[in-house]
Amino acid sequence: MPAKSKAQQKAAGAALAAKRGDMPARALKGASKSMEQSMSERQLEELAATPRTGKPDHVDDRKS
Repeated sequence: MPAKSKAQQKAAGAALAAKRGDMPARALKGASKSMEQSMSERQLEELAATPRTGKPDHVDDRKS
């Protein structure tokens, strides 16, 4: 599943780094913290590897 925005891709990269032990999990905040706890390493790799070209900075998933 590819990332929908640059922010999602960046959060997945931070969560992946924490899951691999490259950074402490206590340093995570917000979406990256919940991603690290709920997603597998493979899922995080897929999100983090998404090319950022052409992606919006943020996507509002809330429906009006």
